[in-house]
Amino acid sequence: MLNACPLWLIRMLPFLRWWPMVNRDTLRADFIASITGAIVVLPQGVAFAVIAGMPPEYGLYTAMVPAIIAALFGSSWHLVSGPTTAASLVLFASLSMLAEPGSEQYVTLAITLTFMVGITQIIMGYAKLGTLVNFISHSVIIGFTAGAAILIASNQIKHFFGVEIPRGLHFHEILLHFSGQVNLINPYVTLVGVATLLSGIMIKRFTPRVPYMIVAMLVGSIVGVMLDAWYGNAVTHIKTVGALPASLPPLSMPDFSPATLKELAPAVLAVTLLALTEAISIGRSIAIKTGQHIDSNQEFIGQGLSNTVGSFFSAYVATGSFNRSGVNYQAGAKTPIAAALSGLLLIGVVLAVAPLAAYLPNAAMAGILVLVAWGLIDFHHIKKIFQASRSDFTVMALTFVATLTLELEFAILLGVMLSLVVYLNRTSRPKVVSRVPNPADPKRAFTTDSRLPECPQLKIVRIDGSLFFGAVSHVAESLRRFREQNPQQNNLLLIASGINFIDVAGAELLAQEAQTYRRLGGKMYFYRIKEGVCGPLRRGGYIAEIGDENMFVSKTEAIREIFQTLDKSICARCDKRIFKECQSFPPPSGDKG
Repeated sequence: MLNACPLWLIRMLPFLRWWPMVNRDTLRADFIASITGAIVVLPQGVAFAVIAGMPPEYGLYTAMVPAIIAALFGSSWHLVSGPTTAASLVLFASLSMLAEPGSEQYVTLAITLTFMVGITQIIMGYAKLGTLVNFISHSVIIGFTAGAAILIASNQIKHFFGVEIPRGLHFHEILLHFSGQVNLINPYVTLVGVATLLSGIMIKRFTPRVPYMIVAMLVGSIVGVMLDAWYGNAVTHIKTVGALPASLPPLSMPDFSPATLKELAPAVLAVTLLALTEAISIGRSIAIKTGQHIDSNQEFIGQGLSNTVGSFFSAYVATGSFNRSGVNYQAGAKTPIAAALSGLLLIGVVLAVAPLAAYLPNAAMAGILVLVAWGLIDFHHIKKIFQASRSDFTVMALTFVATLTLELEFAILLGVMLSLVVYLNRTSRPKVVSRVPNPADPKRAFTTDSRLPECPQLKIVRIDGSLFFGAVSHVAESLRRFREQNPQQNNLLLIASGINFIDVAGAELLAQEAQTYRRLGGKMYFYRIKEGVCGPLRRGGYIAEIGDENMFVSKTEAIREIFQTLDKSICARCDKRIFKECQSFPPPSGDKG
């Protein structure tokens, strides 16, 4: 079937690529995985909606239609889209200052923002901007996620302890408010939260195959019901989530008024980048295990369609879910049908269990969210980054601090900027190392050893890195320093095997250096320059300035030709015998002085 379909149709309907894989065995495996996924998302969907400031049922709506659309039009076989912690937190940070969380206006803004994010993702996908997510480094994601985890836990303090804390406060302000209300902690509410938290920890530790969130919610709900039965709600003041609507996702309509679109525009880029980075990174991490190739541009389109269509079915921003995707893979899913089926099955599950949320205490939900927050902190990779790279750890730490102190969308963008600064700093300082022939090697192979002697007339240098506009200053300064250290070395042999790219500024630098060495009475030579790098030099006419006759492929040929141009009177007085060609000169007579 795939071979019979034209390429344009496959691009429009990407599920045609994997559809031939579907058979009775894959359908059975996908159905089992979809059941697991539909159950797992129940507590997560409600929890994430609370984080996002949305009514609890909207978290479940976000796991329905978007999951189906993303599965059919995305690239990954195992990625499951829906509500996530990071996307929910950024949504809350972007909208909580514009409207009261949970209000009708807030929901309308969230749905409108979701539509705008979806359209942006589609445009980016068709514009082939999938590589943009590569500029959000792993260190930024680790730091942002850890900071987001702390924010999630801190925002649940009021529900966990039953105290009043104003909304929209920064992390340190929440802690200050709570420290002044320690004497007002509600012991009944706290008991529910602690019971939920401890039961979740125990289940996850000793019976990891059991869905710990569901069990912990049941334990918290039972403790809350028992406390209300013994003491009365007038005494315990235990508040519950409330019964969820047992219905299909209602139709919704984004607000397309210019004022609303302008108001939400600043948040679109940050939410889009975060959502796409989360989806692509999760898809790639699972693809490594399955050997599948992830098309970033197609995933952009799939995620964009899921959010665009989802915004008309009461869904807020959806992206790839790490937990649900991992469960989907571990449960044995074979094709994206598993993710699509989980969205369909969730509709039936919601119709059956939604009224039971009336017995779910807010404190139990807070306990679940604390568990979620703890699980988001990747201590393993934080340790690895600390050990491996000081610059990456600095980026991670600054992103973490920014997440706690700034608006989240700015924290993400700051992390991206820091990653780019670190990257540019590295690439703008390519290694420029001095090389010398190794006399102990029969072929006199070049080596980097400051103890070995250099030719008094020829400097040999290797550049490892790209010669682009940001690196020319560093390279020029390094070559100038070499000339100052050894003024007699008026010839330069540049080993170019480590240069992978040269732009116009880099080509101009090479031409200028060639002129400099000609003024000194020598020449600049190239050894092992790549054809892909040499091409731009030829097209720009820079080879003519450097001299085509000064380009060599063979080291032996290069040294032989360069040796012919050296000042033989200096060679006759030299006792270093750097090259094999130097053996033709008799040892210089000793200076009797």
